Amino acid sequence: MLAKSQQFELSPVYCGVTADMDLPSSTQDPKTIEDNSPVYVGREEDIKKSQRMTAVVHDREVVIFFHKGEYHAMDIRCYHSGGPLHLGEIEDFDGQACIVCPWHKYKITLSTGEGLYQSINPKDPSAVPKWCSKGVKQRTHTVTVKNGHIYVTLSKASDFKCDSDFYATGKFKVIQRPSTLKKVPDFKNI
Repeated sequence: MLAKSQQFELSPVYCGVTADMDLPSSTQDPKTIEDNSPVYVGREEDIKKSQRMTAVVHDREVVIFFHKGEYHAMDIRCYHSGGPLHLGEIEDFDGQACIVCPWHKYKITLSTGEGLYQSINPKDPSAVPKWCSKGVKQRTHTVTVKNGHIYVTLSKASDFKCDSDFYATGKFKVIQRPSTLKKVPDFKNI
């Protein structure tokens, strides 16, 4: 069991909404939901103020970023160790906007979900390191804005496997809704 000082509460995450948001299209009949249908997550004016928001889209936690006039959505947990990307900083690496995971400083491009690393040549220590891609590691999703309302459409998981899928599904999927907010579980049973 975690020591008292290591326990924390997760922030409630549910459709990225607040009490003052208008939710005309966020309610869907579970029988008619398709995993690739767009889901209303909030108002454009809200994300422009905060630059990011979290949401649950078809039981998948995502983070939506507004950066330099563009919207980007991806799985909320980092592909490497499940770090909370919504708490990371956005930085530019070699001309690409990236979210930097707050746990281990992994860099992930906002537009494609590629993991970036700096390569070095051990035979030439004076050479300047270059930013290189590890390939797509973080699943990204489509953001659509209509009449000031933001919608997220999940990318099809069947099209390709992503490392971040591990933290978005199965035992490692953690969705805390306001009605079920609790202390972090005892991890020795996982």
